Amino acid sequence: MTDPSTFGLRKEYETWQALFEAQPALLQRFLEAQAQLLAEALARPEHPAHLRFTFPDQVVIAPGDKPQPVPPEFRQQMAGGLMERVTRLHLSAAVRQRLSELEGSPNRAIAVSAGLLRHATALHMVQRSLPAGRSVSYTTLEGEEIPTVPVSSESEPASALTASTDAIAEEGGEATEANRGELHVPYVPAARRFYLPQWVAFDDDDQLLVNSTGEAEAHLASMQRFLTILHAAFALAPYVVADETYQQKRYGMLGQLVNQGRALARYQAREIIQEIKRRAEAQELNRGLSLSLPYFDDQDLQLKQRQVEVIPAGRIMFVPAFVVRAAREEQVKVAQDTRLSPSTRKHLLVELQMLETAFDVRRDS
Repeated sequence: MTDPSTFGLRKEYETWQALFEAQPALLQRFLEAQAQLLAEALARPEHPAHLRFTFPDQVVIAPGDKPQPVPPEFRQQMAGGLMERVTRLHLSAAVRQRLSELEGSPNRAIAVSAGLLRHATALHMVQRSLPAGRSVSYTTLEGEEIPTVPVSSESEPASALTASTDAIAEEGGEATEANRGELHVPYVPAARRFYLPQWVAFDDDDQLLVNSTGEAEAHLASMQRFLTILHAAFALAPYVVADETYQQKRYGMLGQLVNQGRALARYQAREIIQEIKRRAEAQELNRGLSLSLPYFDDQDLQLKQRQVEVIPAGRIMFVPAFVVRAAREEQVKVAQDTRLSPSTRKHLLVELQMLETAFDVRRDS
């Protein structure tokens, strides 16, 4: 049975798409140029204080109708400005607010122009601002909701060279059908199972595939920015979820980001364990020990830190049992922490169990 809310969004998407396609070709190109201007501004990490854009001089109000003129005094528009700076209104919110105001105009040419520009901007952000990836399939771990484990395809080529869908899009560039597939870069099989192999830093065993954790963190930031742009497109036009490209990109990147974010957190947790052991051997932990355990929050899609106090500050001789006790106590707290999603709690508990196991001398004996 179709979800009524989903059906409504799809209907709205199809209505605006049909109206956009009903515009003359030159008018479509004009709207696309303005949409690119808006999309690029909204995708920047540092937004400008205000943004100017232009409406066409005429627009088709309904499919099959003749174009109607847009009043000249309404062609030049601006979102953001002094009032928005005073109220600290984000530029994306200012753009949405201004378009909504214009869509409420009694003049149908103005209202339709605003709606068409909203539609074209959201689609530009989804279809052209972001690189296209591979066709992938993920499975969902038990007790979780987000599919994060890539499924190997029996037909997957053995070569380490990328397929045409592995093309890398430069920042600010467009992934067009004409240039897609020209750049072939070798990726290991573990990376090729994900949506965008160029941002995969860890294999199934949390082994680092890149040169440093700094590079892995940069890949994580790229994936986060990818989803931020998709979320911005959704905020601008919620019906964009009905777009097939939106669904493919969100599914492919969300699973990859959560998978790689967790892998990075586990890798850093193992580094912390090794550092504690090194400092313990050097007798550098006899004045207290607290640590920041990294974990990936799959609700906020960010790497976060869990503060764990192992030994209070003071002259207390370090013994491994202190770490075991602290890890066990923290596991109880995490299991009851309803601020975290069940899957994030599960992920964090795994890391705490890693910490406990690494210092439980009884398991070594």
